[in-house]
Amino acid sequence: MKIIHVSAECYPIAKVGGLADVVGALPKYQNTLGHDASVIMPFYNIPFTQNNAFEKVSDGIISMDEKDYDYSILKPTSLDLGFDIFLVHVPDVLFKEYVYSNDDTERFMAFQIAALTWLSTQEVFPDVVHCHDHHTGLVPFMMQQCHIFNSFKKIPTVLSIHNAQYQGWFSHDKIDLIPEFNREHTGLLDWYGNINPLASAIKCAWRVNTVSPSYMEELKENANHLESLLSHEAEKCIGILNGIDTDVWDTKTDSYLIENYDLKSVQSGKQANKKWLCDSFELDETKPLFAFIGRLVYEKGSDLFPEAFEQVLNNQDVSILLLGSGEQNTEERLLQLKEKYQGKFNAFIGYDEKLSHIIYAGADFLLMPSRVEPCGLNQMYSLRYGTIPVVRSIGGLKDTIVDVEDGGFGFTHEDTTVEQIVSTVSRARQLFEDQKEFKKITKQIMQIDHSWNRSAMAYIQMYKSITN
Repeated sequence: MKIIHVSAECYPIAKVGGLADVVGALPKYQNTLGHDASVIMPFYNIPFTQNNAFEKVSDGIISMDEKDYDYSILKPTSLDLGFDIFLVHVPDVLFKEYVYSNDDTERFMAFQIAALTWLSTQEVFPDVVHCHDHHTGLVPFMMQQCHIFNSFKKIPTVLSIHNAQYQGWFSHDKIDLIPEFNREHTGLLDWYGNINPLASAIKCAWRVNTVSPSYMEELKENANHLESLLSHEAEKCIGILNGIDTDVWDTKTDSYLIENYDLKSVQSGKQANKKWLCDSFELDETKPLFAFIGRLVYEKGSDLFPEAFEQVLNNQDVSILLLGSGEQNTEERLLQLKEKYQGKFNAFIGYDEKLSHIIYAGADFLLMPSRVEPCGLNQMYSLRYGTIPVVRSIGGLKDTIVDVEDGGFGFTHEDTTVEQIVSTVSRARQLFEDQKEFKKITKQIMQIDHSWNRSAMAYIQMYKSITN
């Protein structure tokens, strides 16, 4: 089966969040199952593209609102990901020093039109076009409705919703950016008076999936105004839990780690990584180390961190380390906390891939008190690295983490509140004091299988349900 993934992100080329990790792994695992999966993504002016060589595969011209734009299709000359990856280069629109901005309508429209234009020139068409989030949400509509893409009408499309909060809305004033189509079908684009790429994809895609079963159910109740649409399209919707790339996330071979380890050497290995973290960030390695890795945004519950962390640090003998960036007010309050609680709390504002790996290996507990978590990969990484998750039970966190009081291996709470965060941290700290049980769970969680093997097969089965 020939599968094309269309995405705004793909690790290691461009990564903002978990979308990149999914698109950077799923095609590889689909190929190991005997299929031909590849990725099409934008060509940004970012460090990876600046520091690597690319060859031109094709070029041409696209039109948007009666303006012509040159485009080319590029391919890395020395990058082995386990799948082919093609980058769409539109110099006048798409080639920016960032992945996302406040107004990306023209950028991602050009990307989608150029990607489909190039695919239409191929001798062998894909069996399935798999779109990821709203940045590629107009692909199913254009394949069905735009005259220049008539040859794609019978090719099945799939939409994966990684985060329904972001939908790519734009005004009908920009409808002429879309290639010519029968305007009687404008309703397939519209939702609440705007063109809504995510809503359009839900209407037009042959199948729609979310990245965990629980998230699919939650969206029927809270999907940023898409609830009724998802309920109406429920028959073609399914939840498939993400996996992780166990080749990249392997404690035995991870080149980022200070010391590699396996089940037999987990205690010494984790301690070596913890010591490096505590030495680097002036923390006490004898205390339980709680860590957070991620964006400092409302969905992650990070607005509550300053108050919650202060309560924890005032009343519990623990250390906290944070890696992330986002809302300016939260960043400023956390930096003030860093000054106030030197030796007990530290924060790296920004993102560093190497540091994130060392934190997964060296921390004792990982905090994820999310308000919204479609799947979550961080908790799976932490399990694989022997770090116990402390999470809110929602979305993919609900599907992957079972509380120790229910015979499980993590710590969960029902709501994202300061009180529940503090209380759950306290329960986790008590486990740390029982080192025999703590070490037992550390080994147990490293053996939980969240690889892409099962999930990749579930996607193939979904494809077969529409290609047959």
